[in-house]
Amino acid sequence: MAAAAQRPRRMPPLEIVREILPRLPPREPACLLRASLVCKAWADAISEPAFRRRLHDLHGTPPVLGFLHNWDDEAVPRFIPTTDSPFSLAAPDCRSWRALDFRHGRALFLSKGRATWELLMWEPITGSSHLLRVPEAFETDHGTDKMPPTAAVLCAVDGCEHRDCCGGPFRLVFLFSVEVDTADDEAHVTAACVYSSDTSTWGEPTSVHGVVSMSFTLYSSVLAAKDSLLYFMSDNVLILEYDLAKHNLTVIHPPDYMPGNLGRFNIMLAQDDPQGLGVCQYLDPNLRLWTREASEGTDARWVRSQVISLRNMVPLGSLLDRDTRVQVLGFAEVANVMFFNTVTGIFTVELQSRKARKVYDKRGFCNLIPVVSFYTPVPRGEHQDQPSLGLSEEAGSEEKTVDPAQQLLDKGSSAIKEGVLVNAFERVSHGTEIRVPGNGEVALECANMEYKHGDALPSEAQEVTDPFGNVPNSALNEELVKSTSTTSTSSSNIEDDAPPSEKGDSEEGDH
Repeated sequence: MAAAAQRPRRMPPLEIVREILPRLPPREPACLLRASLVCKAWADAISEPAFRRRLHDLHGTPPVLGFLHNWDDEAVPRFIPTTDSPFSLAAPDCRSWRALDFRHGRALFLSKGRATWELLMWEPITGSSHLLRVPEAFETDHGTDKMPPTAAVLCAVDGCEHRDCCGGPFRLVFLFSVEVDTADDEAHVTAACVYSSDTSTWGEPTSVHGVVSMSFTLYSSVLAAKDSLLYFMSDNVLILEYDLAKHNLTVIHPPDYMPGNLGRFNIMLAQDDPQGLGVCQYLDPNLRLWTREASEGTDARWVRSQVISLRNMVPLGSLLDRDTRVQVLGFAEVANVMFFNTVTGIFTVELQSRKARKVYDKRGFCNLIPVVSFYTPVPRGEHQDQPSLGLSEEAGSEEKTVDPAQQLLDKGSSAIKEGVLVNAFERVSHGTEIRVPGNGEVALECANMEYKHGDALPSEAQEVTDPFGNVPNSALNEELVKSTSTTSTSSSNIEDDAPPSEKGDSEEGDH
């Protein structure tokens, strides 16, 4: 007796899809990327502002997707992922742009080796960008000697929760130091200017005079006090506080300050006061955390808040080396994660859970900019045109090998074009590799029940004519996951998620 004909599977209604997709693990951005390639309806659902707000509601704190850096090495990608499923972002090239900051879904870069100084505000998730000149106060040449400047980017909407403020108004704070010809001992001027995207203009500079020049190449900024105070650290570890409301600029010494403490300090948010300024100090083998506290009638003072021992968090061999010491590289504000350099590579430590992970094998970094955000791919036709950014080559090049998921997706696309919808959806659904922790089995079971018992497809889902929206493979591979990483946890509370080590150790330097 012939076997009963199998009933064709149907696509689930969009209402169910909107409930399943936000529950995909945020630390695996490739899952959402693949899901967005199933059909136009799914891609549109993922790109909706309400979808990003749903991610915040379900998961709370956004993950650390990776970090940007300024190491001018063609063998090292400009954006290095730290997620469970690696992926790539088409970040501006190290040869043309110096990464300065990332905040509220926006990255900020400064031009290198150009006749004119320019800043680039770039939204990695949407692909949109904004190019502008630096303040005239910095460009004007009055016989001054300019030091390397820095800048910070932040959302300009008062009271914003930063759940979906990409594409909205933003502000930049540009900080620079110049040496002026004067008979006065205070021959160095450090100034800050604020740019508003609402008016497309720079404000008047706010400045302080001092006897020490300040360069800004080794540290990133920190935003505190409910988005009202920005903190910077100069290369000689002096802290500068900029009040966004009062437009005041103040110089602060770190705790236990001594000239030449390069790499021993980095600014962060205070652990016992998330709205206050903190400092992380490395004292072999400990991380000493400080909080700046204000007292009535006296100046603010530094108070030691915590001491974190690294001996039980990273392999002992990572801390011991005759010529290399641990260096604090950066702080991810929202995620409360610290990055530090060791002999064997880069580690992160979650300051609340004290959980350490190895995220990269190379160690030749002096500064990095953490990228903290939920990843939501944008439908391919909606990426805005970018100016000439000198994009990293690895992001735009076509992969020579295609992973199994890509092969399934390609087969699904061909099946749809041939009208074999049963095989098409089966292959595409396997290609998405949807994995939901905890209640994932329940979510997928709901979808399977819909396949078996559902009625006609909703009108939104009937747009499945080409699951890729006629996207060429080169564009698909630009963001599609390049490899699969595995996570292993040892008894010493360490996760080693770094990619395989490269041949030869890299030299440390001012990168």
